[in-house]
Amino acid sequence: MPLSMICRLIQSAFQTGHLSVESEGLIRQIIAVRGYQTTDLAALEELHQAIHAGQVKREAGESISLFAMPLRKISH
Repeated sequence: MPLSMICRLIQSAFQTGHLSVESEGLIRQIIAVRGYQTTDLAALEELHQAIHAGQVKREAGESISLFAMPLRKISH
């Protein structure tokens, strides 16, 4: 099964050690428009932990939580 766009963006953040403003915005937009899958939620949780552990840096800084968004799950 191919990775979702959210998972690909998160995978890129882990590979580079940085979550760009653009990638974070795309993640938020995808969730707002299409929702998310169970695998996306697991990846988002892993990213959240990595950010708090300092393994991944956010270009946007810490002023707005990555998870301060309404999450809408889709089923697949």
